[in-house]
Amino acid sequence: MNIFEKQKETQDKIKQALSNVKHLVAVGSGKGGVGKSTVAANLAISLAKLGFKVGLADVDIYGPSIPTLFNIENQEVAGREIEGKVYIEPIEKFGIKLMSIGFFVDNDKALIWRGPMASNTITQLISDTLWGELDYLIFDMPPGTGDIQLTISKDLPISGAIFVSTPQELAVADVRRAVNMFNNKDINVPILGLVENMAYFTPKELPDNKYYIFGKNGIKNLIDELNLELLEQIPITEDISQTNDSGNPISLDSDALETKHFMSLASKINKKLNK
Repeated sequence: MNIFEKQKETQDKIKQALSNVKHLVAVGSGKGGVGKSTVAANLAISLAKLGFKVGLADVDIYGPSIPTLFNIENQEVAGREIEGKVYIEPIEKFGIKLMSIGFFVDNDKALIWRGPMASNTITQLISDTLWGELDYLIFDMPPGTGDIQLTISKDLPISGAIFVSTPQELAVADVRRAVNMFNNKDINVPILGLVENMAYFTPKELPDNKYYIFGKNGIKNLIDELNLELLEQIPITEDISQTNDSGNPISLDSDALETKHFMSLASKINKKLNK
């Protein structure tokens, strides 16, 4: 089997595994540490709160965060045999079907894999998971523009991608490269827009105050340059950090000020993909 036949076989397996999934949404970033996984997790929860059937696939192979964000780090993954082949049952929590490479690796050890091995592992993880019927499958992507991004964007029927950045110029420059990769004519994945995370600091006791500790409107020039939409500006707050650490993402709290931003993001994504 040559490389083109093998790629076709992989794409057919993935297509079959995702045959009952309506929309695949990639959440990416130019660099690490900008809150991409936080946005992916809260977007998934917010879509579920809107009444949709949602899955979340953690394909950040070198730094999986979803097990920690959902407090399922030590959860065992079950398998189900169908016609002689064993498939993986996703873990369900908060009404979301969850799958992560982090369920299968030692979190205390560095994952030393070359690109092709990592890509093959991700495609197998996606195609061997019993996703069932979903309205949305969210992909928490690795940061940057590497092999995993190329595999996901070329082998999967991605409906659209959103990119997360903080206001600093360094982060904005990196996300520009990531956006340009997905806009490449050989990939051509629709960019739904950008999310500015940690856009400003709002103290809990002063909800109307905004302090732009990382700079103001850092992403504005980029959205003008690339003709993209700024989907949402997410504040940096103590509650987001605490709920991440506890495994109960902030969007679970309907009364939280931060929740309205993630619900707004979910509504905008749904509107864009269901015109």
